[in-house]
This record gives sequence, C-alpha cells and structure tokens, in this order.
Amino acid sequence: MEVAMSAVAGELVSRFISVLLNKYNSNRPQLEEQVEERLQQLLMRVCTIVEEADTRYITNTGMMMQLKTLSEAMYRAYSVLDSSRYRVLQDGASFDKVSSNNSSSISLYLAKRSRTTADKAKNLESHGALESLETAVANIAEFVVLLGGCERMYRRPYDVYLYTDNFMFGRHAEKQRLLSFLLQHSDPPGDYAPAVLPIIGGGATGKKTLVAHVCGNEKVRSHFSSILHLNGDTLLSILDHGRTMEGMILVVIEFSSDVGDAEWKKFDSFAVTMGRGSKILIISRLKRLARFGSVKPIFLSVLSYDELRYLFKILAFGSIDPAEHPRTTVPEYAEEVVKLAKQLAEVMSENLGLDKDYLKKSIL
Repeated sequence: MEVAMSAVAGELVSRFISVLLNKYNSNRPQLEEQVEERLQQLLMRVCTIVEEADTRYITNTGMMMQLKTLSEAMYRAYSVLDSSRYRVLQDGASFDKVSSNNSSSISLYLAKRSRTTADKAKNLESHGALESLETAVANIAEFVVLLGGCERMYRRPYDVYLYTDNFMFGRHAEKQRLLSFLLQHSDPPGDYAPAVLPIIGGGATGKKTLVAHVCGNEKVRSHFSSILHLNGDTLLSILDHGRTMEGMILVVIEFSSDVGDAEWKKFDSFAVTMGRGSKILIISRLKRLARFGSVKPIFLSVLSYDELRYLFKILAFGSIDPAEHPRTTVPEYAEEVVKLAKQLAEVMSENLGLDKDYLKKSIL
C-alpha cells in the first residue's frame, strides 16, 4: 500500500512540475522567434553593406575599423542563427525519441528539464549576438553615406560564380588596408626609400593569400610597372636587376627567418633608387621583422570559429538555402563539411608539417 501511495505521489509531483514548466516556457518560443526575426532583418542589412564595401576602395581608417566590427558581428550572428535553427530540429527529434521509447512523465520531465537548461544558455547567446549586431548597426548611416563616395572597383561579370575555387574569404578590413597602402600617393620629395608594410601572422593565417588577392586587383596591376617576388635568402639578388627596373615597382619579400640590420640597410640603400611610388611588402611569421616597416604592420590571426563555420556552410551548401530544406540537406551536407575538414587537416599537415591527428581533433 505504501509503495502504491509513493508511486502515485511521485506521479502527481512530476505532472505538477511538468505543468509549471509548460506554463513557464509557453512564451519562450515566441520570444525566440522574435529574436531570430530581428537577427534576420539586421543580417540582411549588414550583409548587404559588407558586400558593397568589398566592391569599393576604402581609404578612411575609421571606416576600416567599422567594417571589421560589422563583419565580426555578422559572422557571429550567422553562427547563432544557424545553431538556433538546428537546435529546434534536434530538440524535436530527441523529444519524439524519448516519447516513443518511454512515455512515463518522469522521463518526459527530465527531457524537458535538460532541454530548458540548454535553452537558457542558447538564449543568452542569441541575445548577446543580437545586442552586438544592433550596436554595430547603431551608427551605420554615416558609414553608408561615406561608402557611397568611395570609388567602385572594376569587376568582370560572373567572376564570383565562375571561379569559386579561387577566392579569398573574409579579411574585409585587412584587404582594404592593403589596397589603400598600395594605391596611395604620399611619397615626400627627394630621395626617400619606398614605404614598407609588414604583414605578420602565424602559419596558415592567409598572409600570402591576402597579398596574392590584392595583387590580382586590376587597379593595383596597372598602378605598378612590375611586381617582384623575393625571399629572404635572395634578398640582395635584386641588386643584379637594378638597371633594368624602371617605373613604380612593388617588391614582395617573404622571410622565413630573421635578417640582419646590415643586410636590410644594404637593400634599403638600393630601394631609394627605385621609381617614386614604389612599395615594399614584407611577409613573415616573425614579429621582429615589423621593425623594418615604415607604417603600422598588418597582424593576421587565425579566422574565428564563427567565420570558419560560415565558410564551411558556404562550401557545403553552395547556392542552396539550408533553411528551405533543413531535414533533407542538413545530414547530407554535414557529412560533406566533415570531409572538407578532414581534407583541410591533411593539406595543413603536408604543407606545414603539423600533426594530422591533432589537426583533425582541433577542427572536428
């Protein structure tokens, strides 16, 4: 009799708690939908502005900083929005599984409670992303007005669609900073050495990719009479070609090790003889080489998790909108993303000599 009373009491308590949880959470789906809708509205606006900024030549330092803030908030919001959509599908599937396997109210209560705890953390993340995006958009009107006065880049039709395997992802502000440095005319009169911009970053951070992308710009290619690529070991070999070099020259030097001040001074004495408007780029992992720069260096770090997640989604889904076919496309393309991550780990292992297993664990 006592056992039966205890079971009945436990059942009543669990049902009572379940009713309270249902009442407490009754308004939460609506609030989440409002947050997601607001995120989508802001993302549409911010994404349009970032894409437009990528087609302009920005020379204002403040605009570059604002562009960096906008892009970071955009990728974070995309990550949170995707996680929220996936969580809805995952919660529905797991709850249905619990309901079908064990219909007891205690099991349902435990499933709801665990889901509620996870939802609290995700809601805080969603509100944080929304607040960050709203802050970035708060003073965007001035940015848009100034952006309209920036010169538009020349682009051939359908380049983005035809050459999707040869594009640079992200680095919006860094690209604009490098373009501005290469195209500006600020050389003082007299015999002065060309301006030097160091680009410093760890392995596989995209230093050479950034330089190659900017050097492929039509305006940059027409601005310089020639682009010369050197490495630290052959730094002084440029002295053998000095007499044949005329006009504005862009010299790109990649250093794998430090170089002595005496050797750089010898190179610098030759650089004075290059045509006015010539520029020098230093590419290296070593922060010590930033001492040779005449302007503030560009420091590159590894892309953030939100940026990498967005990149993998673009590579996996392509032009398909995952929101339109969530149940059919998510499993299929999740496997594709895993394959891409494994291939990336293998490429980094072969080219950089890093441990393959460690890379796979870090990426996956």
